[in-house]
Amino acid sequence: MSASSRRGARVGVGTSGSPRQPPRRQSGGVARPAASRRRPPLWWVPLGDEELLDLRFSDLGLALETSPVAPALARLDRELAYRGFVFRPHFWFAEEWFCPDGVPGIAIPFYLGHPRLARLERRMMHEVEGGNARWLARILRHETGHALDNAYRLRRRKRWRDSFGPASRPYPQTYTPRITSRHYVMHLGYWYAQSHPTEDFAETFAVWLPRRSSWRRDYEGWPALRKLHYVNELMAEIRAQPPPVRSRRVVEALGSDRRTLREHYHAKLAGSDRTDAARYDDRLFEVFGLRCENPGQPSAAGFIRQVQPQLQRLLVRRSKLHPYLVDHVVQMMLRRSEELELVVAGSRRITQRDLFVLLERILFDFVRRGRERYAL
Repeated sequence: MSASSRRGARVGVGTSGSPRQPPRRQSGGVARPAASRRRPPLWWVPLGDEELLDLRFSDLGLALETSPVAPALARLDRELAYRGFVFRPHFWFAEEWFCPDGVPGIAIPFYLGHPRLARLERRMMHEVEGGNARWLARILRHETGHALDNAYRLRRRKRWRDSFGPASRPYPQTYTPRITSRHYVMHLGYWYAQSHPTEDFAETFAVWLPRRSSWRRDYEGWPALRKLHYVNELMAEIRAQPPPVRSRRVVEALGSDRRTLREHYHAKLAGSDRTDAARYDDRLFEVFGLRCENPGQPSAAGFIRQVQPQLQRLLVRRSKLHPYLVDHVVQMMLRRSEELELVVAGSRRITQRDLFVLLERILFDFVRRGRERYAL
């Protein structure tokens, strides 16, 4: 996302076929330490959560090139190389995901810098945004769209504005997507492309970028396909050109961040919105039990993860709804069951049957209401 929408919060080749490799490109975005790429174990890893929360971000000493995100950054580099781009974004650790306005670089949240921090994030927020390889790749492609927009000043082009809308439009505090609209691609969650013109572009670029993306087939007959064709043409035009904006500036990097992790999470939790999922708490209680009343039983969240592929295939087949909407509802219930500390209190077979009925009801409730409001 761009800096204006930071959260306290998925192709074919170019018009001339497989693009040739340019003779030169911008250097990679991760600076290496002068002495060695190998670092000693971080001293804070053994600390308990309460002690860890009292650390300042500047105490963490994270390094991108030795972090768990390094393979994902290498994969992104290969995707950009395959497309023939001379441009490469630069990266740094910060408190959250964002791409600063006017800067062709990407801030990556600190909790992706070490498994210990990811565990803390899950305990505090009940999820880790970008915490698996597929999710991380999707977010990086999205943020690269923002960085590319900044590097080439794409939003100034008339056809860009005609396709996505004016980037100068103020970011809303909340947005209400049309969940059945075919004018937007479906990539990140919460119908994020509908939140703002710059997010629409970043999402469209993210769908286009992967080497094996089937965007022509996936969006056949959708008005969103026109945007994808425009992105395909635009990228063929600019990919071999050096970007006009080459700043390597970093914004709000951890090394100069004196805020504690406790202060960060206090603010993040205060700004989080749980009202959407909480609407279905009573229905969840009909399927699962409370951990405090059923000690030692397996978690509901873990159970949902186990049966998720089978349930989603069946829900898509029965409901005839888009897999994106089905996945959204399942993920929403998974997160909420984790927040409520629910467990499987009865038979797994009966629980799976009741969970399917619950998810089916929620899906049709979503379609009936038609609109949900989400915070940016």
